[in-house]
Amino acid sequence: MRDAPPPPLAAEAEPLSHGLKQRHLTMLGLGGVIGAGLFVGSGAGISVAGPGIVLSYLISGTIAMLVMRMLGEMSSAMPASGSFSVHAERALGRWAGFSVGWLYWFLLVVVLAVEATGAAGIAHGWVPAVPQWGWVLVFMVAFTVANLAAVKNFGEFEFWFAALKVGAIVLFLALGTLAIFGLLPDTEPVGLTHLTGDGGFLPNGWSGVVSGVLVVVFAFGGLEVVTIAAAETEDPAHAVGRAVRSAVVRILFFYVGSMLVIVTVLPWTAQKAGLSPYVAVLDSIGVPSAGRIMEIVIFVALLSALNANLYGSSRMVFSLAERGEAPKGLLKVTGGGVPRRAVLASVAFGFVSVLLNLRWPDSVFLYMLNSVGAVLLFVWAFIAVAQLRLRRRLEREAPELLTLRMWAFPWLTWAALVAMAAVLVLMLTDAQARPQVLWSGGATALVLLVSAGREMRTRRHRVVG
Repeated sequence: MRDAPPPPLAAEAEPLSHGLKQRHLTMLGLGGVIGAGLFVGSGAGISVAGPGIVLSYLISGTIAMLVMRMLGEMSSAMPASGSFSVHAERALGRWAGFSVGWLYWFLLVVVLAVEATGAAGIAHGWVPAVPQWGWVLVFMVAFTVANLAAVKNFGEFEFWFAALKVGAIVLFLALGTLAIFGLLPDTEPVGLTHLTGDGGFLPNGWSGVVSGVLVVVFAFGGLEVVTIAAAETEDPAHAVGRAVRSAVVRILFFYVGSMLVIVTVLPWTAQKAGLSPYVAVLDSIGVPSAGRIMEIVIFVALLSALNANLYGSSRMVFSLAERGEAPKGLLKVTGGGVPRRAVLASVAFGFVSVLLNLRWPDSVFLYMLNSVGAVLLFVWAFIAVAQLRLRRRLEREAPELLTLRMWAFPWLTWAALVAMAAVLVLMLTDAQARPQVLWSGGATALVLLVSAGREMRTRRHRVVG
């Protein structure tokens, strides 16, 4: 028996809408990874790396930038709503497309619960009369309705959400830079005092930088949604290429630039657990109501991520259904080109995740969260391997499709893979991160087993046939 030939490289027309504009995609690329992980979670990274957190973000951002470039190459050549799941299938076989698609879907719908609960917690603090679960219900229903109506609604929400986040970061960088040079009222030039004092630039050595990488690398998750959304633009190949080019360097600038301002304005030892380092800096330079301003920005960031994850998960499961890897009933599309059942299926599981998070945050939901803790790195690895295979095939069969190319191929692709493997190994040696790798590895192994069983059943049917 011979294996089936690899699927064609040419993308098939999909029944989805093309309501997203270039400005939607560009802003999604810029704002997609600017979330609560940056505004709040960066404090944990500073506490273990000190000023060296700048290097931690530089390393993590470089890995993410390389993955984004690989995705951009494949998605501009072969745009599809399933993005890297489709690429993995074309490069490695159905088992790979099935595995990476379902893993990513599971990751999105679980993380969605964290975002919905976090946003509800903030809103409950503002309006205590409405219980936290009530706010969760409001947010989930609102974004479900928006995603069911038309894809342009998703695009508009994300455009303005991202614009607010990007604007907040730009303003923060401007104020922080002025404070460093003593150009704000009641401020003195800081110089390099906080970068070189308090134990030096690397107070905990390179081990602190490595620990910082483990803390911050997952903050870059979310970039992938850009290539999923590209399939619903008028000119997917051109749109994704522009979005990737404009996003990667700017995102690196926002992250690394923010960290450099934070550890320059204030000593790293001044950071307090649970308090956003952005709030600490704004308070120190006399910005009134800094805490409330940043709380609003974080609230918007959480809602933005919730919206993007609902969109991404619905398109991923729709793509899986198109390829026979999910129930065919999910293929129902409205007259406006919205995969309504795929949206409802994703939000239904999202509701279950939220309920588990509200009822058993330290038991059942914690196990679910751990089971997706390292999945992003597994997905990135699939992307890199698929790009290695597809680039050769594209050069051989359709070089004209390579309008956006991976830098220094194949060396930087291999370098990214080695870096991902190193991060996973380091996570295994870290007591706090180890459960995430083990649980995520178990979830991945389970999906691979299901995929292998499907492959064996398909081959038996071919033999019988």
